[in-house]
Amino acid sequence: MDSSPLQNAPDPVERVISRLYRYALSVPAEHYRQWALTQLQAAIAFDGALWGSGMASTMRFHTVTVSGLPAQFPKDLEATTDINPIIPRILKNLDTPVDMASVISDEAFFASELYAQSFAPYGITRILSTGHLDPRTGLYSLVTLYRKDPAQGFTEAEKCRQKRLTFHLYNANSHAFFLHLAKTHAERPIGAGAAVVDRTGTFHEATVKFLDLLDEYFPEHPPQTLPFDVPAPGQSIALGELMLACTPLADLQLLTLWKAGPLDRLTAREREIVHAVAQGLSFKQAAKKIGVAPSTVANHLYRVYRKLGVYSRTELAALVYPDDDASTP
Repeated sequence: MDSSPLQNAPDPVERVISRLYRYALSVPAEHYRQWALTQLQAAIAFDGALWGSGMASTMRFHTVTVSGLPAQFPKDLEATTDINPIIPRILKNLDTPVDMASVISDEAFFASELYAQSFAPYGITRILSTGHLDPRTGLYSLVTLYRKDPAQGFTEAEKCRQKRLTFHLYNANSHAFFLHLAKTHAERPIGAGAAVVDRTGTFHEATVKFLDLLDEYFPEHPPQTLPFDVPAPGQSIALGELMLACTPLADLQLLTLWKAGPLDRLTAREREIVHAVAQGLSFKQAAKKIGVAPSTVANHLYRVYRKLGVYSRTELAALVYPDDDASTP
């Protein structure tokens, strides 16, 4: 039996999911959330949308993006958090879309202080929200879709679509965020994890690898917290078998965590000399390149040999370039 054109039509949800990941680097990082919300229109029609992220412990968003609504809307909405009946329902049904119409009757909703303060000024009558909590970081995310026509309630099919899409919204956004960071910041060591935190150590973003390293090397650390103080911006420190680097990122800090290698425990000057000598430069050539005296190169290299337990340039080059077959004579 031949399939009809309708049966062969691509799933709109799958198309949106594909675009979220495929265009991760094409969309500027600061515009990705806004762009991603507009992509949802291809799968679910709405007049406005909100995407917020923050800590579940405070129920306050540190990042909020709106589409089709004025910038003032999130502040008006946050002001009525304590009287919003959909919030407890969302928290009890994480990763499942919650329709305001299933929480409170239309009669009660349209007569409420909540409606008068937060939704009536923007013409909003229909609300569909999905919350997500990452138990490892404590990060809470919320995606809410809004409609103005009270006759256009959200269908069960649309709720299923939102359930599928929000999971990929969160993951694609984090993926895009760290892809852009990799382009603008120093390349991370192989096997490193990364996280973005504020000055208190509160997570804003984190890779799975970063969280896995915490669990592996600090198994007793409390969840959703760092088991160490955030280093000063620009500083790298040793944490037992791990290395931690802190890079300023506007008002936040980018933390890079990786398993320490032999060269990680050298000073910056020692690493500079090691890389120069491992490339085959003589003491005099290395000194000229770095801008120090040849005797300084020799003294540093002597200490490096003792630290690393090597006895020749050949062994040193093997540590610096472990994948190279050729060794430095």
